[in-house]
Amino acid sequence: MPQPQQPVGRQQPLPLVRSLISRLQAHVVFCNRTPRTVKLVWINFNGEPQSYGDLQPLTGRRVTTYVGHPWMFRDSESDDPLLVNNKEMYLPSASENGQVSLANITLPVFSLRERCLQVVRKLVRSEDFPRLEIARTLQDELAQKPSIRADLQRISRRVEQKLLENREAQNT
Repeated sequence: MPQPQQPVGRQQPLPLVRSLISRLQAHVVFCNRTPRTVKLVWINFNGEPQSYGDLQPLTGRRVTTYVGHPWMFRDSESDDPLLVNNKEMYLPSASENGQVSLANITLPVFSLRERCLQVVRKLVRSEDFPRLEIARTLQDELAQKPSIRADLQRISRRVEQKLLENREAQNT
């Protein structure tokens, strides 16, 4: 893993979801249990997604990472989010005696609406969305393609909310 760059004169605080400096190695096999090509994404020290290549359907890749380094997985074609061990994000734990952990990448259960949006996005060019004879709200939803950055912001808000709730519970 690359080492973090120290920001000079940084004005904004670092995001909550980011890699932390760690020397504790974790040995993981990312297992693609889907029929889709999966993009492996490491969240760097500044909270930015960094691609670590693709994983073909029904294959695996052994990776040495570190405790405190979050990973996410996306459909490499559509950028749809995928699950890892039934969660949105993978946080490795320390390997004992070089033990390898399994990270099973699977498809989430999409709502019928989301699955239909995925299919239309695949079949219709984005510039043709406004010409479809469907409700304007559906045209807008089609135009809002999946985004790992938007997902990271949503997860960060959820983490922040949980931290605030925990602080309030400790103060009562």
